[in-house]
Amino acid sequence: MDIKHGNLFAAVDPAVPDEQAEALLTAPGLRVERIVSTGQASPPGFWFDQDWDEFVLLVSGSAGVFIEGDAATRSLAPGDHLIIPAHVRHRVEWTSASGPTIWLAVHCRPGRAVDQTQCSRRS
Repeated sequence: MDIKHGNLFAAVDPAVPDEQAEALLTAPGLRVERIVSTGQASPPGFWFDQDWDEFVLLVSGSAGVFIEGDAATRSLAPGDHLIIPAHVRHRVEWTSASGPTIWLAVHCRPGRAVDQTQCSRRS
């Protein structure tokens, strides 16, 4: 049996100028990845419009995410998460420039992500 292991905080280099994404697990219809941001944001006018549902957990740092149709940017702190259904346009407005922002993102086929109302009831 091949057991893979790692640490979400390992090999984080804040001097790297680009956002870093690393696939941790892939399977048909599923991808789990670690994303490390060091002050990056979506380019002006750019929107993510994905063909898949996404669960994103902010592990460390801070970030601002704007969801199309919202009145304001959502500020995220460690432990905050979002469930973004497929084709909900969104953008990263900012990530912390004072240290790495680490995200854990789970991408899955549309309609497979946990319903946000279920998450709300558990909170």
